[in-house]
Amino acid sequence: MDRQQIEDEVSTPGAQELLASTSAAHLAYIGEDETPRVVPVGFFWTGTQFVVATAPTAPKVAALSVRPAVALAIDTGDTPEQARALSVRGQASVQIVDGPVEEYLAAARNTMDAAAAAEFEQNVRAMYDQMARIAITPNWVRYYDFGAGRMPQFLKDLAERNLS
Repeated sequence: MDRQQIEDEVSTPGAQELLASTSAAHLAYIGEDETPRVVPVGFFWTGTQFVVATAPTAPKVAALSVRPAVALAIDTGDTPEQARALSVRGQASVQIVDGPVEEYLAAARNTMDAAAAAEFEQNVRAMYDQMARIAITPNWVRYYDFGAGRMPQFLKDLAERNLS
């Protein structure tokens, strides 16, 4: 998938709504023992990368340093008609930074009122001398809105075959 296709997919109004409405996602990667992992993470979308922050000692930091291929899923909806998802595949790069990752604090500001965000930042600054900044650069992105019929082609094909 080229850069323009990725930008087009992320720029759809539904994808933009999803990115603005949550900072929660599921990150899939291969652990150091070579088995798959899926973990909940907070993220911040910069417009070109998804940034995840964690402690430098988190298992995913060591694993991603060796195997940077990842998948990220951001989804919502409690019924098939409400189900929407942004599915991302990409490469992660890990950088250890002093203090908190700025995007980590920015994500909190997006989901909290000013007083709660200020308290959160104070607690984070007290807890973390360093953090790992995981930047995920997408190389494939797809936005799905099942209620609107925007779904994987194999499902469209199956539905059309069963309706015929």
